Amino acid sequence: MTRRERQELIDKGLLLPLMEEFYTIQGEGFHKGTAAYFVRIGGCDVGCHWCDVKESWLAELHPPTATEKIVDNAVKYSNTIIVTGGEPLTWDMGPLTAQLKAKGVQTHIETSGAYKLTGEWDWICLSPKKMKLPTKEVYEKAHELKCIIYNNDDFKFAEEQAEKVNGDCILYLQPEWSKRDKVIPKIVDYVMDHPKWKVSLQTHKYLNIP
Repeated sequence: MTRRERQELIDKGLLLPLMEEFYTIQGEGFHKGTAAYFVRIGGCDVGCHWCDVKESWLAELHPPTATEKIVDNAVKYSNTIIVTGGEPLTWDMGPLTAQLKAKGVQTHIETSGAYKLTGEWDWICLSPKKMKLPTKEVYEKAHELKCIIYNNDDFKFAEEQAEKVNGDCILYLQPEWSKRDKVIPKIVDYVMDHPKWKVSLQTHKYLNIP
């Protein structure tokens, strides 16, 4: 396959830069505690300074992998498939989710929402970032809004984001892991004062699982 042919397949979403895939327990948000198969797609230029998967940023570090292969691996383990990154919406998610839905599984995505929404999703977890805000469509279709709290300014940002999502979207505040001891008491107080929000924790890190 020539470089041009490979790039055409990548552009069509038929090849995706696969960083890793694994079967584990969803640790965050509404579906925490659920067994799920994670597919981590490389490539992200949003650039969160506290990102805990910075090795996902450069797509060229991760092998272009056929969506058929990704799907075949995933459905062996679970009927809940979570696509994360990196920023998966950097790529066309249509072919991947079409093949997953043909297998009868649930498709979830974790995204900053910064790019066009592609793919067919049963659950959209939107975690917006200040550097590149979500698109209008992602705000409208998100099932949960997960705002990461690193410092006090993030509460204001979270409220700004909450005003943009649909009325059925579940609202979560989640401590940035390295600052958890400092910000968890603030989040608890904030949620008690603003009960439209819920607390989300990275329970998989407490459980010491991927």
